[in-house]
Amino acid sequence: MKYLIVGLGNIGSEYAETRHNIGFKIVDAFAEASTSVFKAGRFGDVCEVKFKGRTFVLLKPNTYMNLSGKAVQYWMSETKVPIENLLIITDDIALPTGTIRIRAKGSDGGHNGLKSINQVLGRQDYPRLRFGVGNDFGQGQQVNYVLGEWTKEDLDIIKPKIEKSVEAIKAFGTMELRFVMNQFNG
Repeated sequence: MKYLIVGLGNIGSEYAETRHNIGFKIVDAFAEASTSVFKAGRFGDVCEVKFKGRTFVLLKPNTYMNLSGKAVQYWMSETKVPIENLLIITDDIALPTGTIRIRAKGSDGGHNGLKSINQVLGRQDYPRLRFGVGNDFGQGQQVNYVLGEWTKEDLDIIKPKIEKSVEAIKAFGTMELRFVMNQFNG
């Protein structure tokens, strides 16, 4: 059984600690916990993690957020992973900081990475893990907020939630999705 786990984010050191890069942070944590290392690949950095007889292909697209669909489509084809074994990890301003929501499908909710994936795949019925980054910004400040760095208070909240997200990814590969949702949403 093979799974493609895509952490959305933007490449470059200037984005490394931003809210928008929580997807990168989560797949990095999964790789580090298993002592796997990312290697440069086509359209992104990739690594494989083995867990309970499953292979998790972790991807950090290098296409920037707005073109994430290109990387997802390529790696789905390359790994021959069916849509139900794809998990997209993304930031979500509609959720309080550190809140995890796993869904079987859904709209892009205004998120450019999800919008790109929906357009390229021609569908939106793929699983996703939405990680809340809060919405503590004024009118017209959304871009600055998501591309802003975490506060110290935020970091205290998100560190254990990143670990919980890694556990959710493992569960995604070993349990039915409805059980994963019941266990990790909230």
